Amino acid sequence: MDIKEIQNLIKFVAKSGASEVKLEMEDIKITIKTGGEDRLETTTIVQQHPGLVQNAPVVQVPVAAAEPVEKAAPSAAENDNFITIKSPIIGTFYRKASPDKPAFVEIGQEIKEGDVLCVIEAMKLFNEIESEVQGKIVKILVDDSTPVEFDQPLFLIDPS
Repeated sequence: MDIKEIQNLIKFVAKSGASEVKLEMEDIKITIKTGGEDRLETTTIVQQHPGLVQNAPVVQVPVAAAEPVEKAAPSAAENDNFITIKSPIIGTFYRKASPDKPAFVEIGQEIKEGDVLCVIEAMKLFNEIESEVQGKIVKILVDDSTPVEFDQPLFLIDPS
């Protein structure tokens, strides 16, 4: 698990409202505790490597909670007619299955329920994001290969 994945996990826990999360894998233990009013998280990372000393180093890192980032979008009057497809997870947004493949969807393309719109990579897993509505792609709100947050708008769909 690299530092970027740990940072994404911290952001996810902060947004989820959980007060404490513990994650244990083969070579790493992570405990994330979120504070009350001041919204300060304390992250404890204990790495254990086979063959090393029994007492593994403990690192405590205070991290301020991430504030939501607003992206420029069409005016509110325009958005009233559109359905917004939002990210169900934190990860990296990809418009294509691989660099040599065409994009899953383009602006102006008609889509139906179940069509794959994009892929979001989270912790080395590629999750296909499927449309839950039928309509036409009006706008793609995220650039290819960029990080996305939970519940961040990805697409605007015109259902008419």
